[in-house]
Amino acid sequence: MTQRQAIVRAGRNALYEKYGYSPAILSGDLLFVSGQVGSHPDGSPEPDFEQQVTLAFDNLVAVLEAGGATLDDIVDVTTFHTDPETQFDAVMRVKSRYFSEKPYPNWTAIGVNWLAGFDFEIKVVARVPAKA
Repeated sequence: MTQRQAIVRAGRNALYEKYGYSPAILSGDLLFVSGQVGSHPDGSPEPDFEQQVTLAFDNLVAVLEAGGATLDDIVDVTTFHTDPETQFDAVMRVKSRYFSEKPYPNWTAIGVNWLAGFDFEIKVVARVPAKA
């Protein structure tokens, strides 16, 4: 049986400690990244929406790196939006900076009414490349 290993990014534990979850779990060669939000190091939300989305992606990149993966290793993306209709353009602008080349990962976007003070969240599954 494959053991699960918690992946914790140094210096970014405020939300994880507050809510009792791991930033990511490595199981075999799969990295399951918990929802990343546009939080500052103290866990507070970035008030500007597009900057919040950018910060969520930056936080995602850092957790992926801590787990030995990159954006190119992502196979599944799920995003959560508090107001998808008005937020869509900003999300697409940010998304295009991080996923600029095909093939793009599959993506599911879900409208929600609460994200603990945030307006956007992104969670992914990535396949960690074998070490040479």
